[in-house]
Amino acid sequence: MRWVLYPVAALTALATLGLATLAAISILAWPNLPSLDVLTDYRPRIPLRVYTADGHLISEFGEERRSVVKIDNVPLVLKQAILAAEDERFYEHPGIDMIGIARAALANLTSGGRGQGASTITMQVARNFFLSREKTYNRKLYEILLALKIERNLGKDQILELYINQIFLGQRAYGFSAASRAYFGKPLTEITLAEAAMLAGLPKAPSAYNPIVNPARATLRQQYVLRRMVEAGFIDDGAYRQAVAEPMRTRTASAARNGNEPTLHGDYVAEMARQIAVEQFGEEAYQLGIRIVTTITRADQEAAYAALRKGVMDYDRRHGYRGPESFIELPPGGVDEEILEEALSEVSDHDDLLAAIVLSVSPTEVKVFRRGQTLTVSGEGLRLAKPMLADKAPQTRRVRRGAIVRIRDTGEKGWEIVQLPEVQAAFVSIDSHTGAVRALVGGFDFNRNKFNHVTQAQRQPGSSFKPFIYSAGLERAYSP
Repeated sequence: MRWVLYPVAALTALATLGLATLAAISILAWPNLPSLDVLTDYRPRIPLRVYTADGHLISEFGEERRSVVKIDNVPLVLKQAILAAEDERFYEHPGIDMIGIARAALANLTSGGRGQGASTITMQVARNFFLSREKTYNRKLYEILLALKIERNLGKDQILELYINQIFLGQRAYGFSAASRAYFGKPLTEITLAEAAMLAGLPKAPSAYNPIVNPARATLRQQYVLRRMVEAGFIDDGAYRQAVAEPMRTRTASAARNGNEPTLHGDYVAEMARQIAVEQFGEEAYQLGIRIVTTITRADQEAAYAALRKGVMDYDRRHGYRGPESFIELPPGGVDEEILEEALSEVSDHDDLLAAIVLSVSPTEVKVFRRGQTLTVSGEGLRLAKPMLADKAPQTRRVRRGAIVRIRDTGEKGWEIVQLPEVQAAFVSIDSHTGAVRALVGGFDFNRNKFNHVTQAQRQPGSSFKPFIYSAGLERAYSP
């Protein structure tokens, strides 16, 4: 019997010694924990934002896209999704979830070390505000101690609010409010259950589960969160099925990068405002939460942008099709979508002029690949590129399999092949009574050419100045 008791006694002694050592280290480390002032007086970096005169966001500048939201304004469905995905027992544990740790340990043992984590929301707050992301026992101990200290000084809703506003969620978005606009182009109060689950799945790996870049993986993660919500009793099976069936309408990659709500084509105006802010406040302009309200109005700006784009496109179309932008080699037969997506990732879209890869060509239709879809261009949609469909067309300009072309959705008429114009143009509209600029477009596409042809070209006004002279003469009753 003794041979059984000795190992048990030895293990008990070792466990007691380990706990005593851990307790001693904790007692010594506790006084050296950082102050919680950064949490109790939360002042995050807020980007510089530029608005129209009628209150629409034109653009924002700053490394961190953020919009702080109070916990009372966070939809219940999002709170539940976050708890289901990250910390179901958040309101029950003191910062460390021993039940969660035991469950994670069991899962890790049964899955060969690839099971679950056991970090609570409070521990994640401690990590995001005070610690690095290195995986060491020393850092984990400090994370646990900080979590206990945070729980002793802040209420549960305060901790959850900090988490909701501070966590990085991809697309330069920090916090769920900014992420809602970045991914779905809507305020947090308008998101659906499906969208809440999609957002709640991001903290684990924002890049891997980005619904714009990796929609398939993001959907799998979303469905996991929804299942956890069912298991936690937050939603029923009917709500789960409805959320899974809901089509996910994310923003385009270019709109998400721009951060507008929704996209307002005022990049040249925003850049002018940004330069003024930086001249006055230096680099701090990007984190002070400055709001610049311009004299631009949304309706005038959008009308100016549309008129300029149409004029340039019409002019360019009259001068014929120059051919595809480039070519890639495609093997005969079917092609793996990942190869096509990788090739397209190297080519930027320009507003509604979208990059696509030609899969097949016939005299009457062209099939192209775009974002996981095979699209058909036919009829009037081939009018511009028609001369380059023939076998006799120059090899470097012929539309053939593997060509990278531009397409545009014309609505009822379907898709058409277009091209990026080589010419530039500018548009400015000024209130003659006040001098206020109501609309300004400095070029065809800001992301392609940031040179502002309104303020930087310094061209002679030419005949455009005559109406001002004639108007002044007519006002004084001069005859022509």
